[in-house]
Amino acid sequence: MSTTSKQSHVTAFLIYLVFVSTLGPLQFGFHLAELNAPQAVITCEKKSITSASVSARLPQCLPMNASQFGLVSSIYTLGGLVGALVSGPLATRSGRLLALRATTVFFVVGSIAEALSPNIAVLSIGRFLSGVGAGASIVVGPIYVSEIAPPSSRGFFGAFTQVMTNVGILLTQSLGYFFSRDSLWRIILAVGAGLGLAEFLGLLLVPETPSWLAEHRHADKARQVLQRIRGKDADIEEEIQNWKVGSTDGNGVDEEESLLSQHTHQPSSPEPRVTILTVTTNPKYRPAIIAVVIVMLAQQFTGVNSIIMYSVSLLQTTLPTAAPLLAVIISALNLVVTLACSPLPDKIGRKTCLLLSIGGMGSASVLLAIGISVGQKIVSALASLLFVASFAVGLGPVPFILASELVGSEAVGAIQSWALSANWIATFIVAQFFPILNAALGGKGQIYWIFAGLAGVFGLLIYLRVPETKGKSTPDEVWGRVDERRID
Repeated sequence: MSTTSKQSHVTAFLIYLVFVSTLGPLQFGFHLAELNAPQAVITCEKKSITSASVSARLPQCLPMNASQFGLVSSIYTLGGLVGALVSGPLATRSGRLLALRATTVFFVVGSIAEALSPNIAVLSIGRFLSGVGAGASIVVGPIYVSEIAPPSSRGFFGAFTQVMTNVGILLTQSLGYFFSRDSLWRIILAVGAGLGLAEFLGLLLVPETPSWLAEHRHADKARQVLQRIRGKDADIEEEIQNWKVGSTDGNGVDEEESLLSQHTHQPSSPEPRVTILTVTTNPKYRPAIIAVVIVMLAQQFTGVNSIIMYSVSLLQTTLPTAAPLLAVIISALNLVVTLACSPLPDKIGRKTCLLLSIGGMGSASVLLAIGISVGQKIVSALASLLFVASFAVGLGPVPFILASELVGSEAVGAIQSWALSANWIATFIVAQFFPILNAALGGKGQIYWIFAGLAGVFGLLIYLRVPETKGKSTPDEVWGRVDERRID
């Protein structure tokens, strides 16, 4: 008799769910880089003499200095922080699906405000609203994907959060290459509204995750959804055994709960609700918070957004005519390497990918610092490519996988909110202060010595405080705890 498990079958429905639920991360990347290429046109640094504005009521550009443009750019990260903070509890309480649908409203409204902005204030408001949607999507999207993916392939499917983020970055960089002139920059920003509408329509056919349904006492529906995702002939019994069924709510044990009673252990008493505040006071979850925060800070403080958000201005000193095109090439390379390396977390482990990634980025930072300081164009260009390629190996995809593997579903929303809050704060710091610090150090690449040092520090912290989750089916197994609720 064959012992091959059927639960790892990849169905067309699973692929659809992963695609639609990662359209939010795609928009996160899109909005993150949307102002990179058209910066000079938007700020009136370069003015068109060949065409009129899109509308008689809309100016062709919005005059602003470097400080004002920095505010418009970084306010997106403040919106992301708000979205990250509120979306975790919402996803835990009301479901992953409702939270995902809510993000589309912010994407559509924010993008419309950006595209039709008559002044800096409206553009900033639009960027903030888009940031709220992006922050929430980066919290809830990875949770959704993790809970619908086959256990043996969670690392592979989890990597698609970063894959789609890179697709968004590549899309906006490509649009910027063609539309960074005249009033056409407004088309770049308007595309975000179309993406938000497409996601909303796609989510109409998306169900809630089986594990959330089971935890909230919808066991029969949870089983039906899981069977549909895995395929009608797939064996789902082993996967059901790892579900946690919610405790009674005062209405007694209903018929649905009995359907899973033979597979799962029922808590003897209701567990307190885990929120973004209460999770910090529970020693059971504290190591997970530390681990995910370390990884998220490492993702940003090793300098990746200095390339993504400022690549055109950064590379213009060494490649003045080819900088916009090279930015597109860098984005494409990031996407290709992320796709190629997506199986690695499941093959060699999450922690190994992180350490390889941060080692490569640290080395690339050293080369970039040397290349820019001595004016070596080839070294600088190759170092930039190595930088984003190394990022794609581990620090890109793995951070979005960890939260859902380090804690149970009851706390994953709160943990993910802490992780993404740290990420957004770090992104804001890099976005706001990289140009200032780079100029203060002479603009000759010296800032990359700092990024190289930070790579060394965070590499050590990851080695010491982040556990390996590859091959571990439950959080208790990850942390080496005995699950007293399970009956062997």
